[in-house]
Amino acid sequence: MPEEKYVAVVTRPVAPLQPGEAAFFDVDNTLMRGASLFHVARKMHQRGAFTLPQAAGFAWKQFKFMARGENIDDVHAVRDSALTLAAGITVDDIKALGEEVYDEMIASRIWPGAKALAEQHLRVGRRVWLVTATPIEVATVISTRLGLTGALGTVGEVSDGMYTGRLVGDILHGSAKAVAVQGIADQEGLDLKRCWAYSDSYNDIPLLSLVGHPVAINPDARLRRHARDHNWPVYDFRAGRRAATFGLKAATMGGAVYGLWKGFARIRGPRA
Repeated sequence: MPEEKYVAVVTRPVAPLQPGEAAFFDVDNTLMRGASLFHVARKMHQRGAFTLPQAAGFAWKQFKFMARGENIDDVHAVRDSALTLAAGITVDDIKALGEEVYDEMIASRIWPGAKALAEQHLRVGRRVWLVTATPIEVATVISTRLGLTGALGTVGEVSDGMYTGRLVGDILHGSAKAVAVQGIADQEGLDLKRCWAYSDSYNDIPLLSLVGHPVAINPDARLRRHARDHNWPVYDFRAGRRAATFGLKAATMGGAVYGLWKGFARIRGPRA
């Protein structure tokens, strides 16, 4: 049976099912530009949930993520901070926040090429799942809005309708993604050798190696080398934007911190 703590089912393909076939998409830097959890943190900051130094820390990790790819230490640091900040927040509030984050920050950052790949799988009757360390509430919103099959994501513990600041299981990252996908395959009767997986990160090689059709999207340097050595397809939707994007990163980082500071100042109000 699958790890139920990771699973949220949304919908089904629009075409008759292809027996045994599915596609699995990472989210951050694969389906969308940047890290979705950063945008959750940004929205929480706008609501006055944390301080300017904490906001600057999130912004710096987002900058590094976009510049050089995923780093497990940063993933865990953001996770720990987010869990602490989420303690005492209601489930309904987080669900509403997920909807706002998608509309205001994520929708415009979806890579059209990655979205087209997901839609093509649906058109031919393959189930399409998101597999991400992103909180399940946000992952489910993304999956629902894109009309995908469902989402596998990190789940926070809930008591009396509020988050406790602890996880159910562990963050859905690295080898944990492969375990979760194997669980879905066992439940749904999937033949993983006839399935696809898409990711940008070397940390997702366990997931990519689990399926018969691994694909690197916007890969970090180590995944690019691995894909080349193993003859995996590579799609880079950043092509043609890289020089301009890299040239703007320092300014973007400064602007992000300044914008967060301004937002914090508005929430905090004038000093006496």
